[in-house]
Amino acid sequence: MKTDKQEPLLYYKTKEQIEEYRKKPVELKLSWLQAQMEFFYYAMPEKAKRIRKNLMQEN
Repeated sequence: MKTDKQEPLLYYKTKEQIEEYRKKPVELKLSWLQAQMEFFYYAMPEKAKRIRKNLMQEN
């Protein structure tokens, strides 16, 4: 559905879907999280990577 106004992308899950996810093993959820973080890092612009690295070094 297309509208004239820019609308934010919303992500919905039902209560049943959330409950099914909660039942999954922690190792599986952490594996998914790791894969997402790697994807975001490789998709990140170089300038953002430099800023991120500098912030991590300050702590």
